[in-house]
Amino acid sequence: MTFADLGLSDELLRALGDSGYDEPTPIQRQAIPSVLMARDLVGIAQTGTGKTAAFVLPMIDILGEGRSRARMPRSLILEPTRELAAQVSENFEKYGKYHKLSMALLIGGTNMADQIKKLEKGVDVLIATPGRLMDLFGRGKILLTGCNLLVIDEADRMLDMGFIPDIEEICTKLPTNRQTLLFSATMPAPIKKLADKFLSNPKTIEVSRPASSNLLIDQRIVRVDARRKKDALVRLLQAVEVSNAIIFSNRKTTVRELAQSLQRSGFRAGQIHGDMEQPERIKELDRFKAGEINILVASDVAARGLDIKGVSHVFNFDVPWQPDDYIHRIGRTGRAGATGTAVTLATKDDAEAVASIEKLIGSKIPEVEGSAEPSREEPAEAKPARKPRARKAPEPNGQAAEAEPKPEIRKERPARPERGRRDRPKAEPERREAEAALADDDDWNGPVPSFLGQGFGT
Repeated sequence: MTFADLGLSDELLRALGDSGYDEPTPIQRQAIPSVLMARDLVGIAQTGTGKTAAFVLPMIDILGEGRSRARMPRSLILEPTRELAAQVSENFEKYGKYHKLSMALLIGGTNMADQIKKLEKGVDVLIATPGRLMDLFGRGKILLTGCNLLVIDEADRMLDMGFIPDIEEICTKLPTNRQTLLFSATMPAPIKKLADKFLSNPKTIEVSRPASSNLLIDQRIVRVDARRKKDALVRLLQAVEVSNAIIFSNRKTTVRELAQSLQRSGFRAGQIHGDMEQPERIKELDRFKAGEINILVASDVAARGLDIKGVSHVFNFDVPWQPDDYIHRIGRTGRAGATGTAVTLATKDDAEAVASIEKLIGSKIPEVEGSAEPSREEPAEAKPARKPRARKAPEPNGQAAEAEPKPEIRKERPARPERGRRDRPKAEPERREAEAALADDDDWNGPVPSFLGQGFGT
């Protein structure tokens, strides 16, 4: 089957040919005809299956006719992150270059005034993150009553990021009689409830088992010491043939430190995380795509939906906290029928998280025991010999003097002046016995601790 068999326009087929695509993926084959028929749709597919084009392509043809009005977009695509929103906008520009469609991208970290100017002219396609969209709606800068097509992308990620209440409110501001498309890698109960509430008799498409991992990805776990993770990662990067790789960490601070450490070790490494301004993040992604850098250290902000061709390796510097994130991280490699390698560095403390991942994917991840760790056992001859303790020369009387004579323990207390207190003669035998015991103890080499003298006439 080719794209021409799916009922797409000649202009769209021409754009696809320019991009080198002629055969649709399974989700595209099933979704595009239904979307063109104006049906609501639930698409369940893991990352790397081409689901972005599954809704972008038919939307371009649907919107090919009609005119936009000021502040009233004709269609809305909701994305959980800025990177995903920017990627969808790139798809619209690439595939819609022979259509005269206007588009606006509403994301944080960019100039709001420029976004408002585009909205005032009217747009056919509005691509937005929930936070920025709600902000502009609250300012009265946008109306959604003319939006007849809604796409909720990466719905399970929306759930993880706490956007579901915003999604529900946005849905109430759109016309009731609209077409809604919902795409998600998994279908947890809250997402199913959202679909049941806001979609009308949707067609459900599932191209792979939920939360399954790509069989084209060679997955490995390397057991490492927590204190030697950076060294282990460097050895792995040096040992394997890495054309380009994404290294994931759970914390933004670790991303920064790790990227700088790899740069000092001579690697062409960059970074992307949530604390960076949007232009900086886009610049780093562009450098990675262009091959200016071949290692990108990232937080999970980059884990979902980023379509970067030719990623040969994914390294999990940290085992992800959520098992679903493992699926989306390793999904950055092994895309579009290519093979890939995913390596996870795991410490003893990660045992529970690894077990949760293996339960989710339904298989055991092969372990590479100690391959990234240097040998800790030194040869016997390499250990320095213990230097014997020097002894003093014998004294004239023929007896060897001790190297470190112990201080003499005082056995008799000096006489005290009378202070008018009552003597306690009964305690004196006990004192002498205690002091004698200490004097005979070869392990003791200091004064009598104060607490031992309590109650003995002091």
